[in-house]
Amino acid sequence: MLTWTTFYGQTLELELFASGLNNPVNIKQDGSESLYVAERDGYIKVLQTDGTVEATPFLNIDAKVSDSGNERGLLGLAFHPNYTNNGYIYVNYINNSGNTVIARYTRSLENELQADPNSELIILTITQPYSNHNGGEMAFGADNYLYISTGDGGSAGDPQNYAQNKLSLLGKMLRIDVDTFTASENYSIPSSNPFVNSSEARPEIWAYGLRNPWKFSFDRLNGDLWIADVGQSNYEEINYATEIEATLGLNYGWKCYEGNTLFSSTTCSESETYTFPVGGYNHFNDGLSKCSITGGYVYRGTNYPNFQGAYFFADYCSEEIGSLVYDNNTETWIRHLEAFSGNWSAFGEDFNGELYIADLNGGLIYKLKDPALGLSDLSYFETSVYPNPAQNNININFGSHASLNALSVIQIYDLQGQNLKSISVPQLNANSIDISFLANGIYIIKISTKNGQENLHQLIKY
Repeated sequence: MLTWTTFYGQTLELELFASGLNNPVNIKQDGSESLYVAERDGYIKVLQTDGTVEATPFLNIDAKVSDSGNERGLLGLAFHPNYTNNGYIYVNYINNSGNTVIARYTRSLENELQADPNSELIILTITQPYSNHNGGEMAFGADNYLYISTGDGGSAGDPQNYAQNKLSLLGKMLRIDVDTFTASENYSIPSSNPFVNSSEARPEIWAYGLRNPWKFSFDRLNGDLWIADVGQSNYEEINYATEIEATLGLNYGWKCYEGNTLFSSTTCSESETYTFPVGGYNHFNDGLSKCSITGGYVYRGTNYPNFQGAYFFADYCSEEIGSLVYDNNTETWIRHLEAFSGNWSAFGEDFNGELYIADLNGGLIYKLKDPALGLSDLSYFETSVYPNPAQNNININFGSHASLNALSVIQIYDLQGQNLKSISVPQLNANSIDISFLANGIYIIKISTKNGQENLHQLIKY
């Protein structure tokens, strides 16, 4: 069974980064400081470092894309690992026949901020029986292979059982080699794919048993894969696989299971054969009513130490943004949810590992920030508290420009304003503070300087 603890509280804030977009559904970077946003109707726009949207689209394939209904359109994009040299960009869209197309385009020779719309090379086409559950995400792994998420084909309840059928590409994670072609296909199969030698499975399949994996991402630190799978009627899943598990052909359970709960017993195996989610949430008994998960990234940036190692996700209906972290001491996942306003359709990770989130209906891109940082106008007084949430100990990072001689005292308060602990800075042991005496809950840490300046941090103790 899943085990997690949920906390609520303000440990995240959003800073508007860009506006004026139309139904943004994907955010990627090409190895430079720029961001690229895919719009559902078939456009890719370039965002400069100041949030300015380039007037001319990077790519316009609107005429080829069907965005009818709520789940079709230009859904995914990925830049080749060697994009700087070869200029290859890959897109995932629904064509005018209602089917999934994976295609390659090439950067224009005349303008590096535009792709050549006439350079399309179709890599793979997948027939879609219904208009919904198209998946649509793509990303290159550390192995330089292209990973593609596909939904179960749509309708409700996977009526044809595509997700469990290994002879179908629907309801799967696919992995293909786009650098090597065969006589019949514009791609080849990696020799380490789990079903490459099976006559009972398509060799493109890397994992199966997924309903609608709208977003997935790789942890840039270790190559681990995170898959957010949109649920049917009760549960939204966060699935996870380490790089070591890549060749196992994991079965994530749908439609036999939704979350940990049996959904359909038809042609299902023993529960031990399935890989269950490491996190997620219920629709109706988990705080605000929820409906559809949007997966994000594990934070590996440098601006916000409190975010380090946290996997970020959001729900389209409740408009909450959440994070999930694993505590090795208690062997539990710690989930944190915060209420915002926006129909969250995609996260993005820039060249430096900082994270962004897209509001579909507002056409807005926000940057994720830690509100505990930047509260002081003194450059030498930049501090952070980590880990957060924490169980027994916290560390204080005084920043690269901090002067311990300028600091005076660190105090911990409860939300009623009672001072629970005070420590003079010279008494700190390697900048670590014992908080094991605190009850589980939310606290305020105040760091003061000798001249009266203060820096406040919110702390979650579990």
